[in-house]
Amino acid sequence: MLALTPTFSPQRTGPRLMVRLGADPASKEAAIREAAGLLTAAGCIDGAYGESMLRREGVANTYLGHGVVIPHGMVDDRHLVRESGLAVLQIPGGIEWHDGQTAHLVVAIAAQSDTHITVLRRLTRLIQDEARLEQLRTTGSEADIAAALTEDAAAPAAAGPVTDLRQRFDWTVDYPSGLHARPAAHWVETARALPARIQVRHGDGVADAKNLIALLQLGLRCGDEVTISAEGDDEAGALAKICAAVTSLSAGEKAAAQRAAEAAAKAAGPVAGWNPADGPRVLAGIGASPGLAIGPIHVLAAAEVAVPDEPEPLTSGADRLHRALATTSGQLKALADDTERRLGKADAGIFTAQAELISDTDLITLACQLMVEGHGVAFAWNAAVERMAGQLSALGNPVLAGRAADLRDVGRRVLAQIDPALKSGHDLPDVPCILIAPDLAPSDTAGLDPTRVIGLATAQGGPTSHTAILARTLGIPAAVAGGPGLLALANRTTAILDGTTGRLYLDPSEADIASAGAWQTRQREQAEVETRERARPAETRDGHRIAIGANINNPEQVPLALDQGAEGVGLMRTEFLFLERGDTPSEDDQYATYSAMLKALTGRPLIVRTLDIGGDKQVAHLHLPKEENPFLGVRGARLLLRRPDLMEPQLRALYRAAKDHVPADARRGKDAPLSIMMPMITSVPEVLRLRAICEGIRAEIGAPEVPLGIMIEVPAAAIQADVLARHCDFFSIGTNDLTQYTLAIDRQNTELAPEADSLHPAVLRLIRLTCEGAARHGRFVGVCGGIAGDPFGASLLAGLGVHELSMTPRDLPGVKARLRACDMAELKALAAQACAEEDAAAVRALDTMAAGA
Repeated sequence: MLALTPTFSPQRTGPRLMVRLGADPASKEAAIREAAGLLTAAGCIDGAYGESMLRREGVANTYLGHGVVIPHGMVDDRHLVRESGLAVLQIPGGIEWHDGQTAHLVVAIAAQSDTHITVLRRLTRLIQDEARLEQLRTTGSEADIAAALTEDAAAPAAAGPVTDLRQRFDWTVDYPSGLHARPAAHWVETARALPARIQVRHGDGVADAKNLIALLQLGLRCGDEVTISAEGDDEAGALAKICAAVTSLSAGEKAAAQRAAEAAAKAAGPVAGWNPADGPRVLAGIGASPGLAIGPIHVLAAAEVAVPDEPEPLTSGADRLHRALATTSGQLKALADDTERRLGKADAGIFTAQAELISDTDLITLACQLMVEGHGVAFAWNAAVERMAGQLSALGNPVLAGRAADLRDVGRRVLAQIDPALKSGHDLPDVPCILIAPDLAPSDTAGLDPTRVIGLATAQGGPTSHTAILARTLGIPAAVAGGPGLLALANRTTAILDGTTGRLYLDPSEADIASAGAWQTRQREQAEVETRERARPAETRDGHRIAIGANINNPEQVPLALDQGAEGVGLMRTEFLFLERGDTPSEDDQYATYSAMLKALTGRPLIVRTLDIGGDKQVAHLHLPKEENPFLGVRGARLLLRRPDLMEPQLRALYRAAKDHVPADARRGKDAPLSIMMPMITSVPEVLRLRAICEGIRAEIGAPEVPLGIMIEVPAAAIQADVLARHCDFFSIGTNDLTQYTLAIDRQNTELAPEADSLHPAVLRLIRLTCEGAARHGRFVGVCGGIAGDPFGASLLAGLGVHELSMTPRDLPGVKARLRACDMAELKALAAQACAEEDAAAVRALDTMAAGA
């Protein structure tokens, strides 16, 4: 039945209302045009306003929730509205609106003045009454719809006891941490895919299983009894599926709790180096930057931001809120994808849960209600988040209190998108502190002042992350992967951070503080001696010399490296030329950088690694295809051979720099002023293809020959080192990648990071095999991975036959001092013993010199 009935509000002061029942438009566009036609026929709008409604739909989704949509025009086209009016299309069969959303009531708004505020207030209240909405979808009376859109009072709540739906299942919560965000998000994801209505009841509390915040507000703890019930289409099948989803998580939740308990127990044991005597509480992470820090902790939290209340037209406010939510949702999706790739689906679930939090209908409805009451969009959003977070916190469940923190965190993300001026800043105390943070971006770490931040501990991250590398560069003791317990610590708590072992000791005794201070003094005195002698070569007592270089990214870092005792650059990471800018550097840009590097080194060795992109290093502007497992995909040399547009300009720039700055009779071997090495090599054909390309470009430019080497990063290359050495001038071992590929452990997986130890005997044996293969053809071997900068690791590498070590500049003095204190015969015996051990812990136990320091 079709009806075109001008229905006026009771006092004749509201908008004109047109209702069309039983509409069946073919598409969203057709629905908008049909509603606009009603408004045009009633004289409410100029015909062009309909096109404005379509344009607005292109920039912001007007789906309000529960099958209700509110198309309206752009703010700039308000002049096309002649009289305030509403046109309602009732679409019983529904129509797809946006990304799977189904619209049943299309409420097109033509608003003058503040009419839209009243309308949206009524709609946001209406969409909370699902029973009434269901009735309006099929009613044959225009008066029913007119009444719903002209009533200012919310429909009264149904009285009576809480009842379950027809099909039910009783279950006792057996998740050790209760129903927290990650499992709850899985419940919601499962429920939303089912056609039936699904309800979860605990006592008198009831929640829609498709609503994340409602589920969390039940406050379910381990041991609580719940009833899950279903009703509607395929209700028995729906109940079976939701119950399977609920119970399937039990084993994983229990295993996670067991791992946490084991980690806590392990944290209580003694370690090599400094140990407290009085047994303070310990939180264990992974050592990322050596040294002890003693001082108050400061948990990094966003500074309080005063959110101004600046009312604006609802249409523009809604536009801003929709854009902010969409952008934040995209950010969270990217975070979830990246985390799943690096850490697994379980850890990625937190970002999926956060995305569910900000897409929650109740939250958005509350924000809309505050907006229609006259509040500004930023103020309304912040108030809605705070109100919901407060409800979660008030339940007295520490896990849900953490979810409240999640909601506030993701709420701040949205707030910063609404108004960039509201982006949270960070304040540090006036006294030096140990900084605690969820994680820090490399740029944040690089900006830390070591005089104010004397230690750093993060809940997330890995020891080979760029953040950890920067902490070592700054000389700040740091631990990573300490877990969420770090973030719950009270500010100003006195602590001792051991960046070598990754342990944070809380509220230590005065005796332990004094002991740690004495240890610091001894370490500082030792470092001062090493620093004074940093210019001396790394020559063993029996005259065997190891070349020592630095890992750096640009010419500006050369002075620090040389000052710390570097004899050259053992690794220039050229990917940073791509990572630190928003576009691809041109051939001329790269030539200028390589030339500046050669000039700064004044003839000292420079080994340049060609573009190493892929795995954990992604560059957005290169538009690389998404891979399910990028660490086993197109990265390093594989990418270069597939992307000559990236490889050839880089090689041309390098050979141009060689032509201008490298003499034709320059030294060869490890002392060559410029060498080029290719990452992620796995086979001889790759080497031959790359050498041919290099030779063609070199000949075209007329540059001198420079040594061409390869990275040994995968077991295949180490095992076949004797064959590869026939076609290469040198090897450089990347121990971080070699470790993760040998042990099958993603080096950024927080849970497995303690096991990804480069001193594992299997890794050491592959390094020995590489050195033996290189020796058959007289090739030199360098190491530019993490263990080169560890004095004990460097000792083992020298004993295995490595000729050159390259590391973070601040590690140079300690490594050189350690090697000067040894005989090569001792180092060879030590390396042989390490290769014969059963695990990495046994290898590290051989470090008697460090333990006795």
